Amino acid sequence: MDNDAIADLFSGLGRVTIRRMFGGKGIYHEGQIVALEVGGDILLKADAVSAPDFAAAGSSQWVYEGHIRKGPVAMPYWSIPDSALDDPEEMTHWTRKAYEAALRSRKSGKK
Repeated sequence: MDNDAIADLFSGLGRVTIRRMFGGKGIYHEGQIVALEVGGDILLKADAVSAPDFAAAGSSQWVYEGHIRKGPVAMPYWSIPDSALDDPEEMTHWTRKAYEAALRSRKSGKK
């Protein structure tokens, strides 16, 4: 996904900056990472407070294969609920949840 399309997707949240990282992109709002672009998919940041909401909306958590001895690694990023992809107001709701999770992570010292 190109940077203009990402910025448009997050327009309800406000201005975002996009940086290349680890073969994908980090998406930031007010200095906080709120999402990742990985393999063309946008994944929104979640935490213990918001992850149940993402799961209830049908989102899936990003899990990648870790080291052979350690197995799969679940990351604190979730897919965008399908219903939000074509609804700017709903997308804004989810991007705000991602920003709130980023702020809580910062306060708790977690990345």
